[in-house]
Amino acid sequence: MARAHDRPNILWYCTDQQRWDTIHGLGNEFIHTPNLDRFLEQGVAFERAYCQAPICTPSRASFLTGRYPASTHVHRNGNDTFPANEKLVTKILADAGYDCALAGKLHLSRAKGRVERRPDDGYRVFHWSHHPQPDWPEGHGYARWLSEEKGVDPEKLFSEYADKPYGVPAELHQTTWCTEMALRFVDEKRDGPWLLSLNPFDPHPPFDAPKEYLDRYEPSTLPLPLFAPHDIERQRAFAEIDQQTRVAVDPREPAHDATPSGRSEAGVDRASQPPESYDARFIKANYYAMIELVDAEFGRLLAELDRRGELENTIVIFMSDHGELLGDHGLLYKGCRFFESLVHVPLIVSWPGRFARNVRSSALVELVDIAPTLLDAVGLPVPPSMQGRSLVPILTGEADPSFHKPHVFSEYWDAVVVPQGPTHHSHATMRFDGRYKSIVYHGCNLGEIYDLENDPGEFENLWDHSGSTDLKTRVLLEHLDALAACGWAGPQRTAAY
Repeated sequence: MARAHDRPNILWYCTDQQRWDTIHGLGNEFIHTPNLDRFLEQGVAFERAYCQAPICTPSRASFLTGRYPASTHVHRNGNDTFPANEKLVTKILADAGYDCALAGKLHLSRAKGRVERRPDDGYRVFHWSHHPQPDWPEGHGYARWLSEEKGVDPEKLFSEYADKPYGVPAELHQTTWCTEMALRFVDEKRDGPWLLSLNPFDPHPPFDAPKEYLDRYEPSTLPLPLFAPHDIERQRAFAEIDQQTRVAVDPREPAHDATPSGRSEAGVDRASQPPESYDARFIKANYYAMIELVDAEFGRLLAELDRRGELENTIVIFMSDHGELLGDHGLLYKGCRFFESLVHVPLIVSWPGRFARNVRSSALVELVDIAPTLLDAVGLPVPPSMQGRSLVPILTGEADPSFHKPHVFSEYWDAVVVPQGPTHHSHATMRFDGRYKSIVYHGCNLGEIYDLENDPGEFENLWDHSGSTDLKTRVLLEHLDALAACGWAGPQRTAAY
């Protein structure tokens, strides 16, 4: 087993609510991501990576523990605490000699109106900023940086941009602050390896990129969201399913708000309540601009690590916790849905000294695989409680990059509170085998089956098709088996009785 000072550093960069199809080098010709494009050449891009929940807290709990939501019992945003029995991979690494730091979100428990209660997370340095909206509790690192180091009143700054279709300048942005905190941590003197969790809030709504980045996009040149006229009608069947967008709208129709992004309604929390009317292309431009700022800051950090001579021995992960509907099928934001735009996420991993370079993996992988991957990569044992599967064989080129596991699974269990929404608390699960995606809305007699090989846009629901009875029976049996496999058997068995 490697000694602590022989192990690589770890830079774990996790954006919030970034779709899988938002990197130029992976096929999106409309977005500008030059740094991520260069990063692709340094590592392995997992082109079919899926989150374990389409909502922040259960997804983050899953990839930080290596366990499915059904086992962690962390299902909701807004939980008062994080289960004391769950062990984070960052704590395991800290116990093994890693100097650990966080900048940005953690979001393993409630963050509204307070600095969230930390579990035993292993972070020695903790620069916390759940989000940059001005309801900051005392101890909010980003707000303190604005006031103490930039000489800016945070409340006044954000009030100036409240009715504008763009956000604060890049030099005052929370994404930039995350990088500043990261560079300070990396600059500290230490004998052993470090781990840095960098978790900016963007490109999470509201759509409020800095103007200087937004101006780089011409909305009229961008494609409209995935949409078919029958989307409006078929979404009515989901009226009792938790979703931040309550009613699907045709994204091809012009907006009626005072601002194209739909941010004009006073007193509405646009981080969780999408506008009823919006300019779909303008919102996409704003979203892409937010990601371009992330790209610039991610590139700045990699360049500094390279200048210091540390990049060669640093595992770098770029990923997101879940996606964003962005107008697809007439919906914005997130909720109890499992369209590709919401559960399919970017995941790129590099370690220039050890891992394969410029590889595109078509294997089905999950974010639950990241924690065991990190432990495996640095020579630490993977606890038997972890349910993910190490990606190291693919990363090192020892395994076929086209196969990792037969299916991926995602869960939603009463995850968010939807204002003026359903009161029965939605529960749903998704299984995807690379071709067929089955989704069961438990207790609702409602489901979806999509053949992504022939219907990549997920427009034709085969659930009730008369000719799909045999297919439905087969995929639902496989779905039930996958759901059962997400449960944890409990502590390791060491005797027959």
